[in-house]
Amino acid sequence: MINIDKYKVDIDKLKYKCCLDDMDFNTTEDVQPIGGIIGQERAVSSIEFGLKMKHKGYNIYIAGDSGIGRTSYAKSLIKKNVKLNDNLKDWIYVNNFKNANEPVALSFKAGIGREFKNDVDDIIDKLKVEIPKIFDSKEYESHNRLLMTELENNIHNIVEELNEFAKPRGFKFQITERGLMSIPTKEDGSVLDESELGNLTASQVRDLRERGLKLNQDSKEYIDKIKLSEDMYKNKCNELDRNVGRSLVGFYGQYLLEKYGDDEKVSNYINALCNDIVNNISKFKKESEDEKKNAMALFGIVSSKKDEKFLNKYKVNLFIDNSECKDCKIIVESNPTYYNLTGSIEYKNEMGSLTTSFMEIKPGALHKANGGFLIINARDLLSNAFSWECLKRTLKTGKITIESLNKQYGYLVTSTLKPEPIDLDLKVILIGNYYYYSMLYSYEDDFRNLFKIMADFDVEIYKNKENIYKTIQLISNICKESNLKHFDKSAVERLIEYSTRISDDKEKLSARFNKIIDMIYESDAVTDDDKPYVTRDDVDKAINQRRYRNNKYEEKLNEMFKEGTLLIDLEGEKIGQINGLAVMGTGEYSFGKPSKITASTYRGRRGIINIEREIKKSGSIHDKGVLILSGYLGARYGKERPLSISTSITFEQNYNGIDGDSASSTELYSVISSIANIPIKQYIAVTGSVSQKGEIQPIGGVNEKIEGFFDVCKIKGLTGKQGVIIPIQNVRNLVLKDEVVEAVKEGVFNIYAISSIDEGLEILTNKNKEEIDLEVNKVLDKYRKLDKEEENNKERKYLKSEKDNIKRDKVNGI
Repeated sequence: MINIDKYKVDIDKLKYKCCLDDMDFNTTEDVQPIGGIIGQERAVSSIEFGLKMKHKGYNIYIAGDSGIGRTSYAKSLIKKNVKLNDNLKDWIYVNNFKNANEPVALSFKAGIGREFKNDVDDIIDKLKVEIPKIFDSKEYESHNRLLMTELENNIHNIVEELNEFAKPRGFKFQITERGLMSIPTKEDGSVLDESELGNLTASQVRDLRERGLKLNQDSKEYIDKIKLSEDMYKNKCNELDRNVGRSLVGFYGQYLLEKYGDDEKVSNYINALCNDIVNNISKFKKESEDEKKNAMALFGIVSSKKDEKFLNKYKVNLFIDNSECKDCKIIVESNPTYYNLTGSIEYKNEMGSLTTSFMEIKPGALHKANGGFLIINARDLLSNAFSWECLKRTLKTGKITIESLNKQYGYLVTSTLKPEPIDLDLKVILIGNYYYYSMLYSYEDDFRNLFKIMADFDVEIYKNKENIYKTIQLISNICKESNLKHFDKSAVERLIEYSTRISDDKEKLSARFNKIIDMIYESDAVTDDDKPYVTRDDVDKAINQRRYRNNKYEEKLNEMFKEGTLLIDLEGEKIGQINGLAVMGTGEYSFGKPSKITASTYRGRRGIINIEREIKKSGSIHDKGVLILSGYLGARYGKERPLSISTSITFEQNYNGIDGDSASSTELYSVISSIANIPIKQYIAVTGSVSQKGEIQPIGGVNEKIEGFFDVCKIKGLTGKQGVIIPIQNVRNLVLKDEVVEAVKEGVFNIYAISSIDEGLEILTNKNKEEIDLEVNKVLDKYRKLDKEEENNKERKYLKSEKDNIKRDKVNGI
């Protein structure tokens, strides 16, 4: 009799029991709180190296699963390893006085940009007040009156010359409100009044009009002299205004040059600003009522109103202000659209058309992070059109260029700008999983040159004393920052056990700290208000409530097992039938489910037939597992002669897709049982993949699979014989719930660990390898014998047919 108890897993290996008696604390209140990174030495080393590298192309890609804390870790490492950039700059956009469509970008040390803007705005405001005062001064009025007198004298002399010219032609010129007009005269030289004009005959009026037109043509030279005098007057007035304004503007310009003139580009802008103000000094003058009554007004020369819109070109667009930046700049862009990255130019609707100015240039994340670090999620970046190309182009050129996508989309605007690009000085950190990294590295050549550092975060960390204590410090930190109740030692131990369960390894802790943090919040929420601390019972309660919130589908399936809708045998032995184990999931919750697997063997040549594959419900990995079965059977029983069998296998009552090879050993047991007609124990479920050499290989979800079968056995009634066979490598992954451990301890449930197919067959059939091989070979020899007889019969029939054909040919004389 085979002793299968030797394969049973020891009780102390079924679960990790955390004990923190060697650590001196009673509650997390006694522990110094700490944030930051736990474990992840390889990833931390990679990031720190990438932060030190200042050369082009050493941007960082941080790979790892969601929930590990990649973004928060990256930010904490930056703060730890990088100080405030001494070369951090403010950036402003100002008007380009040579080409207003190409605004100029100026840079200053952090905090100086705001000072420059305030100084320029203050100077413009002062000029708006002081310039009108200068033009209202007696000195300016005296100079202006001299010019006006000179103009009036010149015009008077020209008009007298013009009248001498017009007198023999019967006309006289006078200055009226409508300007210079010709008036007909009488023979004595006096002007015709209206009553005399009304008495003229039609022919006299016609003659008068013709002579007037002829006079106007002949007097063009005098009119030109008047216009020339006016132009000279305007030029002299403008030169007077410029001279008056130059002294005042020059004073303020010198102040700006002394304060900001160390930068040549800034110095050039200040000079251009002062020159433009001087050239447009009239825009600052205050309009007076007298201007409408002077000699200029008589000839249509009226001073324009002060144009506030015109003065907007002297404003300063403080584009990037780092005056309040005390730490290293870290910008996390959660929505990396094209415009959110590269900035944009906003437009306004004015009279039905879209217009803009350099004051409407808005910064993007690249500008805001300039001089620091920009963190972007890789999936979000690749999900937005043009964003990756924008980022790639910016990193390659070292310039941040603001460009509109309107032309690409075919939209038209009435006013466009092309702002001067800004120099790039930042390091980009992409956050994503390994799939996106592999895809970009394989298909995007520029990615390899731009992101030379890859930091790979693991989903689990080693469960050593240091990492356990850091986890306790993390719990203390969460409680303190979130104003939660602190956890006593028993509650901390339960959280460590929970972290181990998530990691699926008794020697590891989970690096998915978001799940641990969620459990901290939920444990605090379910604790009684009168308790000073969160206890182990509270953590258990929170875990059970989370399971209850998510296990509706599991309970429905268990109800179907209880009702008999889903068929399963947990007693006796059957040929070609076995209970396999699978893992199912609904969102973040996964659970195990037993499934009946059957095999039917008959004489044939097709080998193993995977019914799921035939109906296209089998995944590629499951197909591989089934083909491995053929390799194993061929190597074990078909080296000398063909197997001469056909065996169909299937998962009963399964109508969804199947993938994975964790049931390959289970299927092999069923196939061998079907071939040899050896019954299999139905009260023992099996999981584990198999190699072509018969080695049992580890699988995932071992805890969920064991617990899922245990729940069904509990529903049907525990008999003490029921149990699960698992790969021996998965023993280290066992972190079973207390109910299962207690059942094993009491002897009502069993867990076996094996390393080969032969060991599994011993447990399932109570037969050793030689006994099973004997039974298998009996059946195979029988099938081979039948095949041989069938072949002989076919040959005899063929020979008889050939003889009959020969006889028939002789009779026919052929």
